[in-house]
Amino acid sequence: MFTVSQAQIELWLGLFWWPFLRIFGLLLSDPFYSSRSISSPVRVALAILLAMLVSPLLPPLPAINVVSPAGILIAVNQLMIGLMIGFVARLLFTAVELAGHLIGLQMGLSFATAYDPVHATQVPIVAQFLSLVTLLLFLSMNGHLIMIRVVVDSFTQIPIDVRPLGADAFRLVAERGAMVFRLGMLLSLPVVGALLIANLAIGVMTRAAPQLNVFAVGFPLLLGIGLGALYLVLPYYPPYIDSMVGDLTRFLAKLMGALATH
Repeated sequence: MFTVSQAQIELWLGLFWWPFLRIFGLLLSDPFYSSRSISSPVRVALAILLAMLVSPLLPPLPAINVVSPAGILIAVNQLMIGLMIGFVARLLFTAVELAGHLIGLQMGLSFATAYDPVHATQVPIVAQFLSLVTLLLFLSMNGHLIMIRVVVDSFTQIPIDVRPLGADAFRLVAERGAMVFRLGMLLSLPVVGALLIANLAIGVMTRAAPQLNVFAVGFPLLLGIGLGALYLVLPYYPPYIDSMVGDLTRFLAKLMGALATH
């Protein structure tokens, strides 16, 4: 007669539950999979499917009860690993959105907002446009598949264990946040520079001709120059995003090493 013990049930549950949490953590924070356009049931179903595919390939898991204190600690670690991987990828999109905010502010379009289904909030139209362009480029470069590959490879680099995560990994993620401001400024610099020159020219014009209505002339002029500069800059955008995705993969490899260091 075939019998199943309580220990076997707990072992089978851990074989699925802990990988599921790491993968689900990625899906919760990744800029593509966490989109509001992807419903929660679809996200959970994808995490379950990936966990079922990954579970047979995992190294031996610790014989620990899932609902024990040690099992809960392992679950928190797995969820944290997935969240950190996705959060690092989200920083790239945050830098692009910051560039859009800066460009829109200088163009006078900071008040022009539209509903963004990705973030479920009102976002300036320029930032939303650049964010959508970046998302399309990210998908065309198989960025969504790269993130899945990273989280699957992480099970080999960071085995499921009760030991705490490396403290240096949290420092690396915090330092990575500074990249948002640097890349945001670099991405917006060509358009912002052109608008700065236009503002100086308008200032000289108003000094030379005080009767000139700066509000009637300046706003359309800045809007046209900003759109023209953005149009000229866009062809140089894909190679730069490609280099940012390459830098992201290198940083994720470094992060995995830091997480594995106890």
